[in-house]
Amino acid sequence: MQNFEGNKVPQVDFKLHENNQWVNTNSAELFDNKTVVVFSLPGAFTPTCSSTHLPRYEELASLFKANGVDSILCVSVNDGFVMESWARDQGLTAVRPIADGNGTFTEGMGMLVDKSALGFGKRSWRYSMLVKNGVVSKMFIEPDVEGDPFLVSDADTMLDYIAPKAAKPEQVALFSKVGCPFCAKAKEELDAAGVNYLEMPLADNVRQRLLSAVAGKGTSPQLFVNGALIGDGTAITAWIKARS
Repeated sequence: MQNFEGNKVPQVDFKLHENNQWVNTNSAELFDNKTVVVFSLPGAFTPTCSSTHLPRYEELASLFKANGVDSILCVSVNDGFVMESWARDQGLTAVRPIADGNGTFTEGMGMLVDKSALGFGKRSWRYSMLVKNGVVSKMFIEPDVEGDPFLVSDADTMLDYIAPKAAKPEQVALFSKVGCPFCAKAKEELDAAGVNYLEMPLADNVRQRLLSAVAGKGTSPQLFVNGALIGDGTAITAWIKARS
């Protein structure tokens, strides 16, 4: 893998599939006179790419754009149909998936690697870059080690480089039960305070046991913020008041 900082991105034509139709674009349309964040990964629907790499860029998209980034592109050596399906599955609204079906762009970046041992054929090495008016300003390339390293091409690393003082959104999860009045009250308070949270309904014994394991108690609601337990309804009310 080679660092392309200071060089223009490869001039490539792309055939994308968006909104159930073919869309032709090229490097000039994607990069000229724009500030663009690109992250590239081994493949759509693969574990790290789907669970962490792509979702975090989507989550932080508004912060990137508030700090001068015009667009965020996810490049993968997959065909247009696969990338469109993956975007739909991920609920993307901010990140634009770019199908590099023939690997032409990836090869031009010096990032095409052989993953035939996994049955993948030629794929992209995992990396990210900041591109200004078609020129690579900064690259974060994963180390050339065994497996699929994911240490530096993540969204947080890129955002820290672009805007080190940017306030990142809190990671908030609420365990709740259907019909629980305390849970309903907690949700009303969180909504009124403008807290963006993920609700995890305790719909079966497995989730109930999971809550007991991580919180040390099985009652609901239970709120977690950035991995730390806030607690039940009373604790949630206090947490909201403390942050206002």
